[in-house]
Amino acid sequence: MAGARILVVFFSRTGTTRIIASLLTKFLDAQAEEIIACTDRSGPFGYVRSLVEALEQRPAQIVGSTCDVSSYDVVVIGTPVWANSVSSPVRAYLIANRSRFKNVAFFCSFARRGNHRVLEQMRALAGIPALAECSLTAREALHGESSEILRDFVERLQRNLGADQMRQPERSTSSAEHSLLHRIRARER
Repeated sequence: MAGARILVVFFSRTGTTRIIASLLTKFLDAQAEEIIACTDRSGPFGYVRSLVEALEQRPAQIVGSTCDVSSYDVVVIGTPVWANSVSSPVRAYLIANRSRFKNVAFFCSFARRGNHRVLEQMRALAGIPALAECSLTAREALHGESSEILRDFVERLQRNLGADQMRQPERSTSSAEHSLLHRIRARER
């Protein structure tokens, strides 16, 4: 995985997902980008707005990304769980960038439930399988650098990204090289 370009993208209304994203950015030696919603999400009205959008599975209006996701080997995307659903700003981000991801990994912060459903929604919205996934409660996020869940996630991501990068050269070979590789492999069988 040496030299892999990694971007950690997240939305956080209360700060929990931001804490996790910050730790992952450090563990992965990655760049970070926070998804910014165009409407205010603070206070009780922001909470209700967020809840309604989540229940309706409606994407939010977000500020355009400053990073070209297609230039990264993997984009790690984080969301809070809202009403058993992906947050509306992350939903908008996944929809906007769906065709540009090379590889993705997902994480979510949750209170009591909904994390499995959210990860499933993220896979569907991204349109490609994730190299790694994890979910953390706010309490687990407070473990910081000693979080076993995050360390396991990072190890899985690094292992799976390394395996994916080892397959990459085949994708970029010329048709003549591809034909030669195919013949060599056929002989080895």
